[in-house]
Amino acid sequence: MNAIAASVVSLPRLPRSVPRAGVSEAARTSLRQLLGDGDRRIAQAFRDGVDIDELLRTRAHFVEGIVAHVFSATVGERAGLALYAVGGLGRGELFPHSDVDLLALCDKTPSRVVGHALEAFFTCLWDVGLKPGHAVRTIEECREFAAADATIYTNLFDGRRIAGDAIIDASLTAMITDKTIWPPIAYFAAKRADQLGRYARFNDTAYNLEPNLKDAPGGLRALHLIAWLGRRLFAAPTFDTLARCGFLTTSEVERADDARRQLSRIRFALHLAAGRAEERLLFDYQRTLAEQFGFEDEHRQNLAVEQFMQGYYRAAITTERLSERFLSRCEEALDTCAQREQRLTLDFVTIGDRLDCDSPDLLIKRPSALIDLFRVWIEHPEVKGLRADLLIRIEAALDLIGPKLVDDRDVNAAFLRLLRKGAPAVEAIARMNRHGVLAHYLPAFGNVVGRMQYDLFHVYTVDEHTMRVLRNVARFASAETSKDFALAHEVWKRLPKPELLLLAVIFHDIAKGRGGDHSELGEIDAREFCAKLGLSSGDIDLVAWLVRQHLIMSVTAQRKDITSPEIVHAFSEEIRDREHLDYLYVLTVADISGTSAKLWNSWKDQLLSDLYKSAHEALRRGLADPPDAAERVADCRAQAGAILREDGIDEATIDRIWSQFPDDAFLRFTDNEIAWLTAGIARHDKPGMPLVLVDGSSRRGSSDVFVYAESRDGLFSAVTAVFDRLRLSVQDARIVTSRDGMSIDSFLVLDSDGHAITDEYRIERLRRALVEALSTNPYRADLTPRPVTRSLRHFNIPPHISYDRDRSGFTQLSLICADRPGLLASVAHAFRECRVRVHDARIATFGERAEDYFLISDERDRPLDAPMRDKLSDTLVEIADIEKTEKNKERHAPA
Repeated sequence: MNAIAASVVSLPRLPRSVPRAGVSEAARTSLRQLLGDGDRRIAQAFRDGVDIDELLRTRAHFVEGIVAHVFSATVGERAGLALYAVGGLGRGELFPHSDVDLLALCDKTPSRVVGHALEAFFTCLWDVGLKPGHAVRTIEECREFAAADATIYTNLFDGRRIAGDAIIDASLTAMITDKTIWPPIAYFAAKRADQLGRYARFNDTAYNLEPNLKDAPGGLRALHLIAWLGRRLFAAPTFDTLARCGFLTTSEVERADDARRQLSRIRFALHLAAGRAEERLLFDYQRTLAEQFGFEDEHRQNLAVEQFMQGYYRAAITTERLSERFLSRCEEALDTCAQREQRLTLDFVTIGDRLDCDSPDLLIKRPSALIDLFRVWIEHPEVKGLRADLLIRIEAALDLIGPKLVDDRDVNAAFLRLLRKGAPAVEAIARMNRHGVLAHYLPAFGNVVGRMQYDLFHVYTVDEHTMRVLRNVARFASAETSKDFALAHEVWKRLPKPELLLLAVIFHDIAKGRGGDHSELGEIDAREFCAKLGLSSGDIDLVAWLVRQHLIMSVTAQRKDITSPEIVHAFSEEIRDREHLDYLYVLTVADISGTSAKLWNSWKDQLLSDLYKSAHEALRRGLADPPDAAERVADCRAQAGAILREDGIDEATIDRIWSQFPDDAFLRFTDNEIAWLTAGIARHDKPGMPLVLVDGSSRRGSSDVFVYAESRDGLFSAVTAVFDRLRLSVQDARIVTSRDGMSIDSFLVLDSDGHAITDEYRIERLRRALVEALSTNPYRADLTPRPVTRSLRHFNIPPHISYDRDRSGFTQLSLICADRPGLLASVAHAFRECRVRVHDARIATFGERAEDYFLISDERDRPLDAPMRDKLSDTLVEIADIEKTEKNKERHAPA
């Protein structure tokens, strides 16, 4: 007898029930204690490493005993009535907090006495601490419900009588085997539709940051579906039986069993950690479970939680791939139409609408066929999928020769032929990934399969992110599918060798998790692989450069002032020529939009577009002769003046207003912005009152807000407090002081969904709120405390604060910390409290990480001295450290 079985047997035994005697309050208390003792013993056995299947069976048996005891005491043996365990209890696999699914089946409508007895039975189960999911049906009702609902019919498959009249078994069996109830084709269609509906709730991916262990793609339900379909379609209810019938391979059964056991252990641990039937692997538990499973941080880029989650994702990937393969085989088996064979190439044919190859050992004799089959597949869009036999041969070939593929010249030549098809190659690469070929061909890519990064910025694993970036690149090739990426489409058409971009995408994140700079390590991998492909030295250099520099454009656009010619000039020097710029732009847009659906918006689109066009012009003009400041000021004045005169503003008014504008205004604002601001001031009919202009949807993909008010300390704090109160996020702030003491401030803002504000009511509400806030003296910032979201609590980033002297003479402040609602407003308030003036701001958010940059000074426009920097740093740490702010809230919360 094993340890877990002994521990349960050692518990106080259930007394023999007295049929229909009821369950007293004292007995219910004893049953609660018994259930609690048993669950504690089982939990301890789990922590001691007892086999997960033994644990699930033991708990199911233990709970079944309590259910049978209560049934006897409340209902007793009655002719024509039986109690069945269904669901997990019926399968004999009960997790710590799973529902106890029960079906009471009667040969006729229960009498009032029997109905009351069943009601007492289910109530007692609740009282003793079980959660029964129950149904009471007659045989005829059960048959009607099962015939109408495939889910109810499926539930009967796991039915197992635990009490009552055995004669009912025959009726249940007859229902399950009745060929008129859900014939195989109809049953398959219903279960497939149900699966697709469930998967849609999880974005059709197993790679969610907080995955559902049960119902999401790759969850345990996918394995249950195989068993249910096997039973209904092929009379093969177990995986071993399906293997004997040829619908699963022996290795698939082994991998499925390993994945099931791993997912079950995680689900078991999750129930224990949550203390409830929690099926979502939330951030709240991921670190805890990683520690329980024995993972340790290797380094900052390979945390224990990342290793743990990679194990989960790989198990989910195995489950999902197996499920898809099996469903494909089911479709093939159910296809009763004549299977017409058609030759596509010397080696490949279609049988029906599925791809196959002639020679059974083709993939082993000629490994390059492992690549060619995917190329042939995309060349024939009428091909629906791969034949079951071909899938088995792919798996066998990979097991035998997988590690040798990358060094095979013919395989590499075949892959290069595939890449040179351009955008269509992306679907072939995605299919190679789906069927495990890419991971065998590129072992470095295999290392990042299921590799997650523990943050809110990267919402997909590295392999899934790579596939999404590739698909974005393919979208850019078509005018129809790239409607939201017009510039990317135009640039894509100019790329002389699209295959080089595809290679750069494959390798740009391939070194994640190794430690060190993944861009530099990825460059080494890319050079080695491109050499094996036989690319020229120039092409190898371009791919390697793209991998090493794939972040430079997004970093420059989001963290620096790209209106500054000096910034654009420095960026262009790194780029070197327009060909590198074109490749980098397309890669950057595809990368950002493939990182998270929430990350890409019109603001970032315009930001990258502006940087691309500015760099393109700088490269066209030549880097040896950048424009000087005086030339830029004169050009801006000329262009803005022309716009204003066309708008009816006379020369004298323009001169009067501009006489108060410092040259800095013409350097930091565009000619269109200068014209807009000047026209607004010229038409402002309330002297002494602040002027607020709002362009709801500007060319920059944001809402532009212009504030013209008396320059007094606290203005930045007052404005950002209004933005925060209206749930608007600041992307950029430029602050210039006029010669007559007016603040000329421009803010670019987005709403909480990352969109510009286009609704006239919201625009007017924003304008009035800002006018009201700036009409007080002194300026007042009304801060509204906002709670930190659940997910952000798990991603506290200790604030990193640094100072530098800017060329303007001001102090440059860099603040990197955990993002949270109201952060910028709180930082602005800290500036006010520390008597710091803000002259410029760049706001960037990457998931849970905020990276904000400010140009600041003291109240006399001098750089901050050491005591002021220290005081400001202490204040910022207090508000930017989530752990400290949460503890402060708890400390000051009313008792």
